[in-house]
Amino acid sequence: MNRSDQRGMAIVMAMFTMLIMSALGAAMVHVARTETLSSSSYTSMSQARYAAESGVAAAANYLLSSGYQVVMPGTAGDALANYNLALSPVASGGQPVVLSSDAGTTSNYPVAAVVQAFQNASSGTLNVGNGTVTYTARARLLGMRQVPDGITGAMWTLQTWEVTGVGRRAAGLGSGEVEVSAVIERSTRPVFSYAAFATANGCSALSFSGNASTSSYNSSQPVTGSSPVTASSQGHVGTNGNLSGGGSADINGTLSTPMSGVGACTANNVTAATVAALGTVSEGLIQLPQSVDFPTPAAPSPMPPTTNQTIHNSCPAGYAGVCQVIGGQTTFTPPSDGSPVLFGNLSLKGNAIVTLKAGTYHMNSLTISGTTRIVVDSNSGGPVKIVLAGEGSVTKVLDVTGNGLSNATWDPSRLTFEYAGTKLIEMDGNGNTAALIYAPNAQGRFWGNADFYGSVIMKTMEFGGSAGIHYDTTLQQKVLTAGNPVMTSFTWRTF
Repeated sequence: MNRSDQRGMAIVMAMFTMLIMSALGAAMVHVARTETLSSSSYTSMSQARYAAESGVAAAANYLLSSGYQVVMPGTAGDALANYNLALSPVASGGQPVVLSSDAGTTSNYPVAAVVQAFQNASSGTLNVGNGTVTYTARARLLGMRQVPDGITGAMWTLQTWEVTGVGRRAAGLGSGEVEVSAVIERSTRPVFSYAAFATANGCSALSFSGNASTSSYNSSQPVTGSSPVTASSQGHVGTNGNLSGGGSADINGTLSTPMSGVGACTANNVTAATVAALGTVSEGLIQLPQSVDFPTPAAPSPMPPTTNQTIHNSCPAGYAGVCQVIGGQTTFTPPSDGSPVLFGNLSLKGNAIVTLKAGTYHMNSLTISGTTRIVVDSNSGGPVKIVLAGEGSVTKVLDVTGNGLSNATWDPSRLTFEYAGTKLIEMDGNGNTAALIYAPNAQGRFWGNADFYGSVIMKTMEFGGSAGIHYDTTLQQKVLTAGNPVMTSFTWRTF
């Protein structure tokens, strides 16, 4: 073998190896740089997205704030006539209504102060680990309408906004831009969603004992017997506190409360129910995400007198023009201008029957006992609304025994009681009636053998004896108020 033919092979092999190692090194450097850039891009985009979400939150906070609510469309400073509600998005001056703090979008809103307030509230900067990110926002008014509150009659303006937050990372390495969009909307909800709801948040806020029960019925269905046909379901109850119970009480529905757990209830540990295994609640427990707020209604205006008044099959003095005796019944007809009929501490005597035609009645208190009765006139076209004041020394603002109330329509929205105070409402008798009671600060007691058709809202309530409360399912579409704002359709995109 001629060894001289293999001279220099070691150098060639070394150079080839170095070439391979260099290529591998360069590839690793490239991969590392790519990973670094990718990580930097991901970090930048994440930071920009957080900034964009901050823009959405800041804009939403302003649109839901009390500062905006007092100047929003429908208030004295911004008439609804400034807007075309038939379009979506809602238009003003022929163009969509827009609020913006983003330089790329111009605001179109008829109130300059609102434009400026939105710009101030919905833009800013956030400090991040290696710099700052900025956020801005824009909002389009997709829809708007006004609805009357079912209790107070005040008008609510319900809006649907599409809010877009824009988050930007500073220019240069790691720059980025992200948009996050969400829809904020507010719709109506029924005021009376339960057979009974107790607003108190403590133990025994709601109590069922004896043979008390709940169920449901539908007032739109014809009544073939002496009372509506009930179903052993949908007799839902609720409270911001605890349900207690015993005996053979039977709740044919759900229990809704923000509390949890079943067992002993104390001031420091308010459970959902003090009922063994929720045995009296046929459809189980629904845990609410938060307490339910029922605003205090306005006091009656004008206020009724606090003097004692009695009716015994004749018109009392001072009611000429609104009272007449028809067929042995004392009948009241409120004035055509809508003003209320005023009573003090009203009680019925003997076998008096008082018929109330559609309209508003302000009473300091109302006592019905024995064979006396108040009858809702079913032919006068509208509801009878009784607003109680409870001023002075009265301990019970509504005290009904015997067969005290008659509403032959079985539509509870045709007879409503409203009370802002804290005194007692008691119904203890044998008569059946259909009505709504809205008294979120009052104490309530339902006893005897009477069946109540409709819905009741009070601070605390106890049901005992054989009292039955039957929820009218048509109330889901009646007596509405503004619901809580909700955020939906959450989306995002990068640039």
